[in-house]
Amino acid sequence: MLSIIIGFPILIFSIILHEISHGFMADHLGDPTARLSGRLTLNPIPHIDPLMSIALPFLLILTGSSVIFGAAKPVPIDPFNFRDGRKDMGLVGLAGPATNLTLALLAAILAKILIFIHPPLAVGSFLFGILQLTALYNLLLAAFNLIPIPPLDGSRILGAILPEKQAHFLGFLEPYGIFILFFFLLFPIGGFSLGHLVFNLVSFWMRILGL
Repeated sequence: MLSIIIGFPILIFSIILHEISHGFMADHLGDPTARLSGRLTLNPIPHIDPLMSIALPFLLILTGSSVIFGAAKPVPIDPFNFRDGRKDMGLVGLAGPATNLTLALLAAILAKILIFIHPPLAVGSFLFGILQLTALYNLLLAAFNLIPIPPLDGSRILGAILPEKQAHFLGFLEPYGIFILFFFLLFPIGGFSLGHLVFNLVSFWMRILGL
């Protein structure tokens, strides 16, 4: 229960920073829509979606799911303001997972510093637990959002790399992407499931970070 009380705010804050980073990148690339909409703020209220930001991640944490994810309200973006639509959308998509990976790395560095300063009490301490959860949840958010299925960030990144014809196909899949995503998460095919892939990738990253 303590891990839920501690972990839930960490997850919400990480989700919000993920969305803010999309808005900052879009603003940097010429689209001020998110800034003009008041979405470049750490105030959680404009970002919260009751279902995706609170109910879904809380349920996943409570049930001990191996895949933890959630979403804030997407920041509004107008790609017509970009100089290079596909490339800039790819950079906007990359900004979210990159922010989560950076937060995970910072948490791991702070955990290492804590161990260096006070080795006997570091591992298993309250502060170490917070840093460990921060790294874990941010790695989960990064891995999940890098899945190249619309509307996840991975599809924006892939769309910037693919030839234009194939990139348009990703746009065609957008209205059905959430159903495709949950199908692959819930129903393994040939022993393969996206949930296991995300879990294994995050476990690998946690080992690299020494957490």
